[in-house]
Amino acid sequence: MRVHFISIGGAVMHNLAIALSNKGYQVTGSDDEIYDPSKSRLEAKGLLPESWGWFPEKITADLDAVIVGMHARIDNPEIAKAKELNIPIYSFPEYVYEQSKDKKRVVVGGSHGKTTTTSMIMHVLKEQGVNFDYLVGAQLEGFDLMVRLSDAAEIIVIEGDEYPSSPLDRRPKFHWYHPDIAIITGIAWDHINVFPTLDMYEELFADFIKMIKPGGKLFYCSEDSVLKEMAEKATHIDVKAYEAHPNKVTPEDTRLLHDDKETPLKVFGTHNMQNIQVAYYVCKELGISDNDFYKSMESFGGASKRLQLLEKNNKVTVFQDFAHSPSKLKATTSAVKEQYNDKHLVACMELHTFSSLSAKFLSHYKDTMEKADTAIVYFNPHTIEHKRLEPISIEQVKESFGREDLLVYNDSQELQSLLKGMSWDNKVLLLMSSGNFDGISLKEFAKEIRELTE
Repeated sequence: MRVHFISIGGAVMHNLAIALSNKGYQVTGSDDEIYDPSKSRLEAKGLLPESWGWFPEKITADLDAVIVGMHARIDNPEIAKAKELNIPIYSFPEYVYEQSKDKKRVVVGGSHGKTTTTSMIMHVLKEQGVNFDYLVGAQLEGFDLMVRLSDAAEIIVIEGDEYPSSPLDRRPKFHWYHPDIAIITGIAWDHINVFPTLDMYEELFADFIKMIKPGGKLFYCSEDSVLKEMAEKATHIDVKAYEAHPNKVTPEDTRLLHDDKETPLKVFGTHNMQNIQVAYYVCKELGISDNDFYKSMESFGGASKRLQLLEKNNKVTVFQDFAHSPSKLKATTSAVKEQYNDKHLVACMELHTFSSLSAKFLSHYKDTMEKADTAIVYFNPHTIEHKRLEPISIEQVKESFGREDLLVYNDSQELQSLLKGMSWDNKVLLLMSSGNFDGISLKEFAKEIRELTE
């Protein structure tokens, strides 16, 4: 098979390219810019394009498929050439479906917790020696790639993204997968540049439920009333609600309670307990015993940038999290405070996405950081200009979060100086962003904070 990637440097695209190369396919690709880690990984596999840009001459009649990433524009000259030659053009979710349509498909959807829940299921299956394929939205410990596609595996676990499939196909990615087993973790409106109204966003999930294979299963979070109403309308599938797995928080860790036993965990927080419960249900469907599930979960360390421990000593602990939407911000801040209730929590988040920097969306952040002892919000006015949004002020942000003592910064150096000038004895620092606070290496910064206490 010969496959060409348009926008081969994307996070999932380059992983898919490497996965197909590992499968024995002949893979080529193009992109107008590729950065690390994609660049180094493609180069190591001999898949890095020789030159940046788009080259219609790469599109030849002997190609079996062209896969288009979201970074490509609809008028891309390579797309035009593929259309001219009648070569099949796929988005990556469409191609993943083509590769997995004869497998049992487990699809994890929802506004939050997709990556973590997917990675929990993957971790258990790997620990128990199950041969399976997968697609996940982050690099996970113990897995070389974010994508695996094989001929032998009878199961595939997929993180189901609700955002558009490609410039040519605006359907949500997870509408392609037609799961045998589906999870929806919850629905919380975000990314208003893609989904202008809440009704539009919710409809994506209602349609996803309709696309579950007849006789399939849906697990949904019982706390979401809108989702509950959607799920209970489904008549073609089996539906089961889930809530947080029974647990107890100790000064050292959080422990799962089951069969008069306790399983200590490396993760914590209510959302993670919900994720574990639904991962348990799905793994049971896939033939994993209770004993094997709990044994495997004991070693689960979490997904990258999802409550990821950066540094720790006997005085300070530093976490990084991807939280940026209101629901994620509130859940993550609450989870850390619950686990470290005897410590002073400094929660620092960056407004970085289109929605979070939109003046009309800011009000959704009200009371999302109420569990933090010290709450800090950062935004960069240049990012707002780049996204062509109307300016927002420090006063607007403070009012929107509904917290008089909220600290708001729009200069990264000033923010760093503030944090480095604090006393960090008996404190936890939680850094939350889908970006990096304008070029800060969060790992290095966390190391500096730890060193301040030594």
